[in-house]
Amino acid sequence: MAELSLTVGDIAGNGMRLDRYCALYASGISRSRLKNGMISILINGKPSKLSKLVHPADSVLIVWEDPVPADITGEELPLDILYEDETVTVINKKQGMVTHPGAGNWTGTLVNALLWHWKAVAPEGNQRPGIVHRLDKDTSGVIITARTPEAETWLQEQFRLRKTKKVYAAILSGIPRAREGTISTQITRDPKNRKRFTWSDNPAKGKAALTAYRVIGTYGTYSLVLFRLHTGRTHQIRVHSKYLGCPILGDPIYGKKDALFPDATLMLHARMLRIMLPGGKVPSRFMAPIPRRFKKVIRALKGRYGK
Repeated sequence: MAELSLTVGDIAGNGMRLDRYCALYASGISRSRLKNGMISILINGKPSKLSKLVHPADSVLIVWEDPVPADITGEELPLDILYEDETVTVINKKQGMVTHPGAGNWTGTLVNALLWHWKAVAPEGNQRPGIVHRLDKDTSGVIITARTPEAETWLQEQFRLRKTKKVYAAILSGIPRAREGTISTQITRDPKNRKRFTWSDNPAKGKAALTAYRVIGTYGTYSLVLFRLHTGRTHQIRVHSKYLGCPILGDPIYGKKDALFPDATLMLHARMLRIMLPGGKVPSRFMAPIPRRFKKVIRALKGRYGK
């Protein structure tokens, strides 16, 4: 991610759209570059949009992520393919793999691996990254990618209209008071730490986030929980787990080092995705097997606390 922090100068006059001001102010920061990779905008500390008029002395903080370059190269990397046809490839992404290239991660990503794979299976086919949703680097599990521009547009529309169903599994440090429920908050970037997000009950702050959860197992002071996302905000499950008072085990941003599992990595896994594929008549359902790191922790918890 990249940040642009600035104080609006006199060039804004009586008011100028933020995207136009940025194009004039910062060389190489075009409107399209910001629009395509936009994550968040704060004007005088309040969430805003690129279309907002800014005035001299306004304080602006923009966080964005550059889209995948058109000239990215393929790499021969192992992929766990759950399903593939001429329009989509569904992957069980391993933990530690970045979804697509960006600052500090130009190689070794899912996009690099897919470009190599697609060229191998269909040399004359489309060779462009079709990423329509993402998983954090340390989140494993189901992710669907488009092999054609038409499929990319179709899948993007499914996500935009919230016609998908996404279920995640997580091991939490703690047990939620209610064994099932719904969490509804606003999610906004933490002003004290730009790498974190936080929640708010103020509808004027951040973006609405809705998560349903169900506890399916408890082990001492730990719990195995299924989450269903109704919105797709950055770090949504990680923030909402913290909101419950039960951060995800192994979460280096929202949790703390665990005495029982000091070497645990993020215990969050995209377990299931249900989505209508291009040309489909009924939704397709894809499941990613529970990863080894989950089984290892659950086995240790059962040995310590029983079933």
